[in-house]
Amino acid sequence: MIIGHGGNKTELARELGCHVDEIIDMSANINPMGPPERIKQVIQDNVSVIQHLPEPDARSMVQGFARYHDIDPDTVIAGNGTTWFIYTLPLALKAHNVLILGPTYSDYADACRMHKIEPEFWIAECENGFAPDLEGVSKMAAHADLVFICNPNNPTGVLLDPAFVTTLLQRHPGVCFVVDESYLPFVDDGEELSFIQAGPFPNLLVLSSMSKIFAIPGLRTGFLSGAAGLIQKVNAYCQPWNVNALAQIVIQEMYDHPEQMARFTDKTRAFIAREKQWFLEKKQDFSGLWPVSGHTGFILARLQDQTASQVCKAVGQDRILIRDCTNFHGLNHRFVRFSLKDRERNVKLVASLKKALAHE
Repeated sequence: MIIGHGGNKTELARELGCHVDEIIDMSANINPMGPPERIKQVIQDNVSVIQHLPEPDARSMVQGFARYHDIDPDTVIAGNGTTWFIYTLPLALKAHNVLILGPTYSDYADACRMHKIEPEFWIAECENGFAPDLEGVSKMAAHADLVFICNPNNPTGVLLDPAFVTTLLQRHPGVCFVVDESYLPFVDDGEELSFIQAGPFPNLLVLSSMSKIFAIPGLRTGFLSGAAGLIQKVNAYCQPWNVNALAQIVIQEMYDHPEQMARFTDKTRAFIAREKQWFLEKKQDFSGLWPVSGHTGFILARLQDQTASQVCKAVGQDRILIRDCTNFHGLNHRFVRFSLKDRERNVKLVASLKKALAHE
């Protein structure tokens, strides 16, 4: 089990002898704008719900998601974050041969190993911009019963053409494909690229996270949607009350006001696009780091001479936490990842990286 997927703010603060709030955490992929103000107000107004049991199946929350995406609520399950689904899928689907498109989020492999499955990997190469090869993936998928695809991918930020996934679904009808769209809300016109409404594919499941785009990872909310037959299999492993009462209230409120969600999402996309363009322009002022072209607010970058450990340590001295990507299967000690924040903190990151990369 991975304890924390970004860096460890508390550990760095302890090393530097400062308060944890003084650390700028750019290691975790959360919306830099923070939660919508409406969510904060809803939480304050509804704290009393923790005195009561929530809906056992989070039905109202499910209906809001289904209504928003115009799909049958019986093809949706709400869960305690997408991580719960990831760890449940290999067991619920009785998988034996799992393929993971990498380099990617480590929990797919951890979930397999929890159930004593050693997954296979198709690893995209940096030289090709980390874009997977359809024929190569298809050849390996033919021998799998479950395939995990993160789109857009973490940590590379690569976004797949929908035709890539559609082709795999059509070629391998006996294989279940899980498409993790946790970061798709950050992509311009992401709604049009989503596979939530893709049907009719009897071999497709889609993971949707509320944590990243709305910056509420502590509430633990996520959805699984897709083929009814597959949803029934997963539902058999769902426990009652697996989404807490406060989370259910917040998500219901959001889906009751879709126009507010849309405005917040559009504002986030514009914010990230502006900061990312600014960073890439500033990057021209120093060398030793090559950002990978991606479609998310986080950036994977390859280092020329220094190791990820060296750069992370140097940047850490400036109380900035970025991600050492050495432990991503398919990457090595030359890769780091960081999530851009507001301009003030991004300026500090640029200055710190420039100093770290100039160090001999």
